[in-house]
Amino acid sequence: MNRILIINASVVTDGTVLERDLMVQNGRIEKIGADLSGSPAERVIDAAGLTLFPGMIDSHVHFREPGLTHKGCIATESLAAAVGGITSFLDMPNTLPATTTNALLLEKHRRAAGNAFANYGFFLGAANDNIEEIKRINTAITCGIKLFMGASTGNMLVDEPEALTRIFSEAPLVVAAHCEDPTTISENALSFKARYGTDIPVSCHPLIRSEEACFKSSSLAVALANASGARLHLLHLSTEKEITLLTAGAAAEKRITAEVCVHHLAFTADDHARMGTRIKCNPAIKSARHRNALLGATAAHMLDTIATDHAPHTLAEKDADYFHAPSGIPLVQHAFQSVLEHYHAGRFSLPLIAEKTAHGPAACFRIRDRGHIREGYWADLVLVDLARPYVVDAHEIRHRCGWSPFSGHTFRSTIIATLVSGHPVYDDGDLSPVAPGRPLEFDR
Repeated sequence: MNRILIINASVVTDGTVLERDLMVQNGRIEKIGADLSGSPAERVIDAAGLTLFPGMIDSHVHFREPGLTHKGCIATESLAAAVGGITSFLDMPNTLPATTTNALLLEKHRRAAGNAFANYGFFLGAANDNIEEIKRINTAITCGIKLFMGASTGNMLVDEPEALTRIFSEAPLVVAAHCEDPTTISENALSFKARYGTDIPVSCHPLIRSEEACFKSSSLAVALANASGARLHLLHLSTEKEITLLTAGAAAEKRITAEVCVHHLAFTADDHARMGTRIKCNPAIKSARHRNALLGATAAHMLDTIATDHAPHTLAEKDADYFHAPSGIPLVQHAFQSVLEHYHAGRFSLPLIAEKTAHGPAACFRIRDRGHIREGYWADLVLVDLARPYVVDAHEIRHRCGWSPFSGHTFRSTIIATLVSGHPVYDDGDLSPVAPGRPLEFDR
């Protein structure tokens, strides 16, 4: 299908909400106008009463391929993402094997081609011993360097001071850092183990992976970035104290940017009582004080992107005891609806949501021709009914792991359709048999 005409939509982009028509041709937005209703098209979508957003760019996912595909894979998780309004994703390197070489990075691209239902990019993982791989990275096809400054999969914990200094000084791309101090976490865990033995309640998780553990590591990352001039993107901030490390402003104008994740905006530590290890994640979901601070910092443009940190595990894995249940939550299918709840609650405006879910990620990672509804840009679009409630049905969950922390929850908005590079992947319940995801391109 070459030409799709969308008429009567409330279009949210670049700080505005305007009723406009869009002509999509050959995957891109050809024209935006006040009245294109007479234009020839193979398909016309009447979006009267509906709201059109730029598709969410989820700049932090773990799609588990290769090596962990019993939990998820590029095909299953990207389809779940598209059903939820996510049109592009940036995948993390802690797979099996870990993506710490350029050869393994290219292998991920080969796996995604023809299998991804959303557009894709991949991080190269940093390690104590792979600085030469980092220096040789192909900046045209790689979104950034993922740096674990806390416990991680395999050999990806970077804890040698010399290695950290070299990574920040020599990385040719943005360094995206997971910041939790492992020594602080270990000391906290020993303290709670002395109190509870091996039967530690999951409610202790935010006290073990504490505010101080996060701040100590984040402040080190900021100091290293300031000393070296590196571009730093702080991942999944979870504490009020870390916000003091940030400045307000447009993402495109900052050297240090930061991400908040949907679960840190949706849940609090009190939810561990009913959800247990199913919402165990790193960094931990903390008290309402922290969530409220994160919501305020997002609205104040101190936090620049909203992502998911989608990290699926099977229920059998998650339902183990505290020490054996892995950290991570499957989120992509309902993430955008979760963010829209903050609009309904009066916390976020619609333009702010577009800024943090699409414009901001595009700016932070310099993604070419995506993240905005503009003429000439790729038609990555999500059509939403803000007045149609949606109940999360367990039978309709598309994450391979088969569950969602939002199961049974009623959202106040419904995703009606998602176009990826102009191709309707999701259309009011109908799914595309074709995976149209394309490799993301970067302006570097």
